[in-house]
Amino acid sequence: MVCDSLRSVSSKLQKIFKHTKADALLLYNSKTQDSNFTYLTGFTSGIFENTFMIATRKKLILLSNKLEYGIAQRERPKEMTVVKVKAFSDLTREFKRYLYGKEVGINEKFLPYSHYRAIKKHAKPKRILDASEGLASARGVKDESELQKMKKANMITKKMLKQMPKFFKEGMTEKELAANVEYIMRRLGAQGPSFPTIVCFAANSALPHHMPENAKLRKNSFVLIDCGARYDNYCADVTRTFIFKPEKRSGKYKKMVEIYNTVKEAQHIGISSVKAGVTGKTVHNKVSRFIDTAKSGKYKGKFIHSLGHPIGIEVHDVGVGLNQIEDRKLQENMVVSVEPGIYIPGFGGVRIEDGVLVTKKGAKVL
Repeated sequence: MVCDSLRSVSSKLQKIFKHTKADALLLYNSKTQDSNFTYLTGFTSGIFENTFMIATRKKLILLSNKLEYGIAQRERPKEMTVVKVKAFSDLTREFKRYLYGKEVGINEKFLPYSHYRAIKKHAKPKRILDASEGLASARGVKDESELQKMKKANMITKKMLKQMPKFFKEGMTEKELAANVEYIMRRLGAQGPSFPTIVCFAANSALPHHMPENAKLRKNSFVLIDCGARYDNYCADVTRTFIFKPEKRSGKYKKMVEIYNTVKEAQHIGISSVKAGVTGKTVHNKVSRFIDTAKSGKYKGKFIHSLGHPIGIEVHDVGVGLNQIEDRKLQENMVVSVEPGIYIPGFGGVRIEDGVLVTKKGAKVL
């Protein structure tokens, strides 16, 4: 976006080239936009499919078709040149200008082999190398501008979630509630949802990735909402679990409360364990052990997924996650989710999730 400061984009370029041996980068959007393209451009509009962008240590060169040219000119950062591509010869001219004889980094997950061959033929780079790991390393640690956007995305999400109980109505469907979630987020200023909203009623809450269907809300049952606002391209990911119209004397309610309180304590342990220098598996395993031994082991094996993942431009972003095999260490200014859960098939489940900022002293909930 235009509001991305010169310092911010220049800082991103410096970080990327610090983590790759390339002289220049060539990014390509197929039918899906490469999140590294979004990271560097800051564009919040346009599709830019089948579009190339070259990044040097000091500037960006966007090779745009006429369909997206107006948006690119309107939203480009100061250090971007937008070139209107009318024919294949326009592409090859710019490739030769910036890539000839250079070490060229690509994101091999996005560049088709046919395009790779064409670049070798027409640009004649010295070498083409995969820069995806370097891009991931650069993006894993967030700068202040990114953190401010993520804080805003989380603020919108949590403000919306506080309003949600007033929309609960016996007999409504999961689809209806999910529509309310996304509507209110947009009303509060979200660019849109970070991912398709998950809403689970009753026994469906034992299915971590259950998607909204026509299941109806009944009293004395769980309502699990896993959602996130996207703000200025940056994601939030927050989960809350509610009990609708509880029957407080029932055994079912007491069981639901016990599960909820166990997950809440597990999340507290997880958040308290996050800090720079700690490995992802250390944090995950500490929480997993707690859940497996809580209440005399009655919930052993009921925590069935990773404790958390990196968050950024993508809701499951690049960086260090919290799982049982992650040997890499968390770094200051990374953002990860902490989302323990307990799932009882046929009964229901609880998940509580927040994004946290990694610091040298610990974690700060966004």
